[in-house]
Order: sequence, then structure tokens, then C-alpha cells
Amino acid sequence: MATAPVPQPQWLTCRGGKLAPSANGMSWLVDLGPEPAYALVAIPAEGKHAVKILETVSGKQFSTDKVYPTVQAALEAGAEALREKLGW
Repeated sequence: MATAPVPQPQWLTCRGGKLAPSANGMSWLVDLGPEPAYALVAIPAEGKHAVKILETVSGKQFSTDKVYPTVQAALEAGAEALREKLGW
């Protein structure tokens, strides 16, 4: 699966972070330093896509309650949900 360009949100780049696509095109890694801090993972839901957010160090995870028409839309919503969770 080809990976689409990953939009870089201003709230993340202004803190020195970035989003990086995974090789499978179904997730993005959130880099906040030398290693990824979070993974945004698109998961199947109701014939569409939802998103799960994983904290890479602890393994803690949470999901959003919404369903999105595309993987890209789900991952973008996951980035926004992470911003809200972090209070940024």
C-alpha cells in the first residue's frame, strides 16, 4: 500500500515533533524526540475506519468514538485527539 504524504500539524512542529508514515500505510508515528512517543493506528470499524492511539513506552491506548470514511481521515482525527489529550 502506498503511503500518502503526512500533514505536519503546527501544534506538533512548533514543539519539535513530527508525524511519520508507517510502511504499511495504516499508521503514523508521532516523534517527539529521538524515538516515537505515540502511534496512530487506523482500525476497521463499521466498514470504514476508526483510530487507536498507542503510547509506545507504556503500551497504554485509547480510541476515538467516531468512524471515518478513509484511513487518512481517521489518522488526521487521531492526531487531533492526541493534541487534545496532551493539552496542546
